[in-house]
Amino acid sequence: MKFLEDRELGQLNNFLAHVNLGDHVVTGQLENYSCKLAGQDKKSFGVIETDVVEELSSSPNLYSTSPVGPLTDAHSRKTLIYLILTLNQAYPDHDFSNLRPNNFSKEVGVPECKEKIDQMLYDVGKVYDQTRLYGGPSCSGGSLPFSDELWKCITSAIELQDVDVYSYAAINDGDPFDGDGSLWNFNYFFYNKKLKRILFFSCASKIKRDRSFYEGEDDDDDDDDEHVGVRMRSSQMTPTPPLHYSSVGYAASFDDLDDMDDME
Repeated sequence: MKFLEDRELGQLNNFLAHVNLGDHVVTGQLENYSCKLAGQDKKSFGVIETDVVEELSSSPNLYSTSPVGPLTDAHSRKTLIYLILTLNQAYPDHDFSNLRPNNFSKEVGVPECKEKIDQMLYDVGKVYDQTRLYGGPSCSGGSLPFSDELWKCITSAIELQDVDVYSYAAINDGDPFDGDGSLWNFNYFFYNKKLKRILFFSCASKIKRDRSFYEGEDDDDDDDDEHVGVRMRSSQMTPTPPLHYSSVGYAASFDDLDDMDDME
């Protein structure tokens, strides 16, 4: 799977890298991949397919139906392996090679998927729409609200009229979405067979008080120190208006939005 550079998706990624929503943080990524295989991916494809075929030889009806189709069909196996390799590319510190069709779901269609994503990112969109009014960069110069900007960029990158949408439920031990403080996450694959591309869209929400959001905290800190640690983290990443672009994304919060309103 080859990562495809995309300036517009890259600008959205910069925003989604860290969105401060008060007591929790949302992080996300939008990445477009070519399904043309080479090198290690080609080798991994062969290993996974061999494992699946061996499983089918011992249990022919094991995957007679699945979200990607019957695995007795080579095209269905290819779809499954593309989804697995996309996760491996997006999260190189993790290995998803043991995933099977039951770990994925096929979505009804793009409109239903769009509705789910828009609902889950409603608060994120409020932050985006406020920051773009105060000079924050957006996908096309800040002319559109978050949802419109998001789906315009996705459509341009993957041609939504020709995609099948799959999702992965992060329920396995060792997933990058695991851990205390996790509130929700989603992982969608927009697969365009004609273009031989997969656009991967992943977001996760996590409570700030989770230890992974602290910087330089000792394990024996008391609750007061812990609270200070969170506020220090917020102050380090939350700019005051006018907002400035950061290579790690925005860190605007609802508190910042109130400050912005006072400035008007």
